[in-house]
Amino acid sequence: MAEEKTILLTQDAYDKLKAELARREGEIREEITERIAAARAEGDLSENGGYQAAREEQSKNEGRINELTVKLRNTKILKAPAAGTVGNGSIVTLNLAGNEMVYVLGSRDIAVATEYDVISPESPIGAAIIGGHSGDEVSYKAPNGKDIAVTILDAKPLQ
Repeated sequence: MAEEKTILLTQDAYDKLKAELARREGEIREEITERIAAARAEGDLSENGGYQAAREEQSKNEGRINELTVKLRNTKILKAPAAGTVGNGSIVTLNLAGNEMVYVLGSRDIAVATEYDVISPESPIGAAIIGGHSGDEVSYKAPNGKDIAVTILDAKPLQ
């Protein structure tokens, strides 16, 4: 069995994923079960498109329930570093090739709780900026092999 990875989430992201899980285990599951029962009552299941569609939706819902259960079980609520320091849970303003861009550094799952794009700390740019401070200039190697300079303009904790 594969080793399960710890997922760092903000409290807000954790709460939103937990609410989605409750919705999927409750009302969504019930709705799909009702559609399957109604389609089953129509008779011949081999040519019943509504039945097939409901079963496929049921499969997708159960898969998402399993995914959320594992994520929530392996979640650690992160404490973002102080303002001025880049770490998991930081909102980072970068000067990238002359463009000012704002991102959150952390797990893709944080995206449910923020309007910002997310940079993974394992990505080349994420690895280059993590631990940096406002005003630092760092560089990272892009997938095409070029070194790209980045200036950290600001870092503040994600609330």
